[in-house]
Amino acid sequence: MSGRIDRFEFERVWWTRGVARLAGVDEAGCGPLAGPVVAAAVMLPAAWMEEGLPRELKGLNDSKQLTGNQREAFFAVLTDRADVRHAVAIVESAIIDRLNIRRATHRAMNEALARLDPSPDHVLVDGHRVKELRFPHTALVKGDARSYSIAAASVLAKVTRDRLMLEYDCQWPAYGFARHKGYGTAAHLAALAQHGPCPIHRRSFAPLKPVEGELF
Repeated sequence: MSGRIDRFEFERVWWTRGVARLAGVDEAGCGPLAGPVVAAAVMLPAAWMEEGLPRELKGLNDSKQLTGNQREAFFAVLTDRADVRHAVAIVESAIIDRLNIRRATHRAMNEALARLDPSPDHVLVDGHRVKELRFPHTALVKGDARSYSIAAASVLAKVTRDRLMLEYDCQWPAYGFARHKGYGTAAHLAALAQHGPCPIHRRSFAPLKPVEGELF
């Protein structure tokens, strides 16, 4: 694999130790001012360690490095294959406000992993160790670009959340959720200043607190 990134490197470590049920987990939506945080968990077949990725998944990578069309295509393949186990969990903005974003994200990760059938024996997590995670895990900084399992989870989480934000755009079209997905763009901040927050805005996030203070 000289000169190439082996994105099964970390899976290989655990598969060769006899851990067949290995999951990757990742989240989407920590930073936006509106909408839920979404976590996805994915278990890829251990046979792919030797066979490599199926042709239709070639190019799988961190969801942020992919186009919207690529993410949708990979999402369709990953969720359609019987040999890929996957689960998604959504934590809405009201719970984010109650728990804080870190704890809400960790709740989503735990829920996604708990929904996998069979349950994973070990988990690869994007970022740093998660003390609240109820599964044995290995944390990988920039893991969504280093592990196919985490990359697959990042795609499922991102596509799921983006689709939700498109639905919310239909409910509250004044905010432009279809364009910015809830992130604090200039257009989003201008809409907030004009209309105030809607039900999916995170009241605990700056600048929502001062906006609400001025409005109410």
